[in-house]
Amino acid sequence: MKRPIVVVTRKLPPVVESRLIADYVPRLNPDDLQLSRESLLESAVGADALLITITDRFDTELIQKLPRSVKIISTFSAGCDHIDMKAARERGIVVTNVPDVLTAATAEVAILLMLGAARRASEGELVMRSGNWPGWSPTYMLGRQLSGKRLGIVGFGRIGEATARIAKGLGLEILYHSRRSSSAAEQLGARYFADLDEMLENSEVLSLHCPSTPSTIGLLSTDRIAKLPRGAIVVNTARGDLIDDAALINALETGSVGAAGLDVYNGEPAIHPGYRLLPNTFLLPHLGSATIETRQAMGMRAIDNLDTFFSNNHCNHAA
Repeated sequence: MKRPIVVVTRKLPPVVESRLIADYVPRLNPDDLQLSRESLLESAVGADALLITITDRFDTELIQKLPRSVKIISTFSAGCDHIDMKAARERGIVVTNVPDVLTAATAEVAILLMLGAARRASEGELVMRSGNWPGWSPTYMLGRQLSGKRLGIVGFGRIGEATARIAKGLGLEILYHSRRSSSAAEQLGARYFADLDEMLENSEVLSLHCPSTPSTIGLLSTDRIAKLPRGAIVVNTARGDLIDDAALINALETGSVGAAGLDVYNGEPAIHPGYRLLPNTFLLPHLGSATIETRQAMGMRAIDNLDTFFSNNHCNHAA
């Protein structure tokens, strides 16, 4: 049996690419350049599979133009909101993801953002790097203590739950909103809010962990931000489009929101410039799953998905 041809749209960890080379005929991207739609379609000619990432936007038009040889899209991500799932189904293309392996790493970054925003870490590091630290004093650069605060979590899936477990160890009281209550949350002593607005009114810290869907895009709007206690801390490790940027920036400027810790953004990497101008933002460049261990595990799981598909579909591989 001839080995399936797999188009790999970004440079992956070396151990992942080595496995691809051993088991498949990969068309790699050694320079890690974002492929244009035209380049991607050209690379896909005669391919059996695509191994893509969240930077690859597979809308209806692109999926319809894919060569008929492509039978599976394996995405190197937990979410699939960058893929038009309906269009893929209509083309008979299987889509797989890697939902389990990045939970711990992303939860750790959520906690890092909470701490960094609450304790003014960006300001503190800037002072130290600029050589402008005047020395210790009782009232210098005071931040907010997390222990004893109420943490509202929007979306209590794997990452939301993992974040809650760490946060509880730091002494936060856990509140959460999701489509249904969770037995895991009950074990943590978390309070369930069926009504999001009611939870916001009680959330001194807010952490977003829900997927991007038509109903959640722009979820954190001007009206919803106004429901938070004044000076609340907002954290986002989910998707940038959950937040109305102009609304959050205005709230940060006025003190309605005390600080924000962000790892994901609308239009990234070209983020809203207003965030960079604010001293009360703690900004990371989409590092949620960016550990050696997690990125390797994500790649291996993506290949596992290809293995499963092709082991169950033995024929019609491209030469």
